[in-house]
Order: sequence, then structure tokens, then C-alpha cells
Amino acid sequence: MNSSRNDPCWCGSGKKWKKCHYPQMPTTSLAEKYFKQYGIVLKTPEQIEGIRRACRITAEILDELCKHARAGVTTQELDDLSQKLHKERGVIPAPLHYGHPPYPKTICTSLNEVICHGIPDSRPLQNGDIMNIDVSCIWKGYYGDTSRMVLVGEVSEEKRRVVETSKECLRLAIEICKPGAFIWQIGEAIETYAAKQGCSVVNQFVGHGLGLAFHEAPEIPHHYNDVNIEMVPGMTFTIEPMINAGVREAVIDPIDGWTARTRDGRPSAQWEHTLLITESRCEILTLLDK
Repeated sequence: MNSSRNDPCWCGSGKKWKKCHYPQMPTTSLAEKYFKQYGIVLKTPEQIEGIRRACRITAEILDELCKHARAGVTTQELDDLSQKLHKERGVIPAPLHYGHPPYPKTICTSLNEVICHGIPDSRPLQNGDIMNIDVSCIWKGYYGDTSRMVLVGEVSEEKRRVVETSKECLRLAIEICKPGAFIWQIGEAIETYAAKQGCSVVNQFVGHGLGLAFHEAPEIPHHYNDVNIEMVPGMTFTIEPMINAGVREAVIDPIDGWTARTRDGRPSAQWEHTLLITESRCEILTLLDK
């Protein structure tokens, strides 16, 4: 799934990624240690400002899309609007043509029992639907990534419960994040709370490092795990707990190769933010000021 260093650079220069926009490792001793030991790039102040800008634009696009998501609107119409919003802001939709097979749209729209990577199509939204809209964009080589749930009309108690559980799981996980905390604590906070709500945590997909590439180290599991990596200033990553009302297992659509659905057909929900570990705390880069 990750880009190869020998692939053509995303910017269209014609150069290989490693000779163009491949992330360069900072020279501080801590950065050297984290890159060598974990493959994690600790971001420089200049890089952080670029990532912060990309995240802000990503959050603005998501906010606009959520406002337009209502009964009767198709997910393809939301993707059409997404294309327009990306173009207006001078950013590149990161999912478009990403991966193998190449992802065909600019956003992911995951409805009801779809856990993630739902592909926009001609289906109109209906009363009772829940949907995750996932937006990722590239601004001058820097990446932002965020998602949010939308409830259409009156939804069932089970759907509302899984949406609220996922949102609270994200909040609790973010509370953990600061210098000196460990990656495994994120999954512990999420799965402990989800289990109390009678929900399960998807373990086939994870959060991830982000900023200079779409997917960087480290992986961020949302379930119980033993990833004993300490959070330090300059780390940027996503937390995106995928919570199911029933069993945790996902089934990938054999035709499109992307859409992941719950094995038992019960609803799933996800919320996502991109985070920065600072010298003293965690900054949510994709949170809009209200």
C-alpha cells in the first residue's frame, strides 16, 4: 500500500520520489534514533507548519461535505463537490488513484455496515443512514487526514450507539497522547471503553503516521496491543477508531478490492483526527475553531 521510493514523485516533476519530495530525516539525535529504530520521521518546525496547513484545509473540506450530506443526495454528488473544493483550495485529493487497485474517487463514503474505504456511487442517502466521510489532501507535499460521521434523519438506537461510542473512543484516545505516553495506551483506552458499550474494535485497519507521506510509521492500533513506542515531540499521526456494533471482523469487497464491510452486516462507525505531539501536549491539527 505504501509508495515506493523509486515511484514517480506525486508532484509531477518526473523525478523519482526519493530524489524529489521524499521526507528528509532531521539531524537531531532523538530524530536520528527514532528514524533508525522505528522508521519514524520527527517533523521539523517548518514541516509542522506545512502539515498544519494541510490539515486545516482537509478539515475545511470535510466540514463543507458534511453540511451537504442529507437525504436524497448521492455519495457521487459528494465526491463531485469534493473535487470542486480541492481544486478551489489548490490541494490534491490523496486517495485518488492511490494503492492497488487504484482508488477511483477523491473521498471515502462508508455507509451503515461499511467500516471504511466506501467508494462514492449513485446511491442516494436515505433516512436512517449513518455515513463516515473521510478526507485526505496534499498541500505542497504535506498531508492532512480526517473523518467524521453523519447521521441522516432518524437513525436506530444501535446505529446511534456505535456512532457515539466511536466518537468517545477517539476523545479518550486523544486524552492519552502527550510526550512520555506510549502507543499501546491508545488501543487500551479505545478497546476498554468500546467493550463497556457492547461494541467491538476493528483490528484489520490502524491509524498511522502522516504528514510527509500518506502513510508513515508508526502504525497506531486501536485494539489492545504491545506497541511500546514512546510519544515524543515532532510525531504526527492519525487516530481513527473503527467501532462495530457486532463482531470486529471486516470482509473486503472482492470486486472493487476496497470496500470493507462488517462480517455480520451490523453497523460500524469511525471518527478521525490528525495529531501532533508537542513539547508538552497533543495538538489536534484537524480540529476547526468553532
